[in-house]
Amino acid sequence: MKIGTDIIAISRIEKAMQRHGDTFKERFLNASEIALAKNSASIAGFWAAKEAISKAFGCGIGSEISFHDINISKNSKGAPSFTLSEKVSANFPHSNSSLSISHDGGFAIAVVVIAN
Repeated sequence: MKIGTDIIAISRIEKAMQRHGDTFKERFLNASEIALAKNSASIAGFWAAKEAISKAFGCGIGSEISFHDINISKNSKGAPSFTLSEKVSANFPHSNSSLSISHDGGFAIAVVVIAN
């Protein structure tokens, strides 16, 4: 079992969105994620989730796993989950996972547990 976590100041995401507009979101979110993320807190939560997932796999965001290799979705009750691109899933097999995203007090945090 592996665990990953990440925390980010929502204001950091807001500043990047002001500077770069939609281009910022497109750098790390897939089209379906952009549709889900309605505000800066949600966007920050997705950033933290992708960082936490890559950390749980032991490599971080970089050459082995990019932001676009991770796709975050939500079920009918709003609970987040993720899938990996075909390219990456072969190198990072897992049998089960759980993802939690929260935001409060100006921060967004994500925790992921991955079972091999």
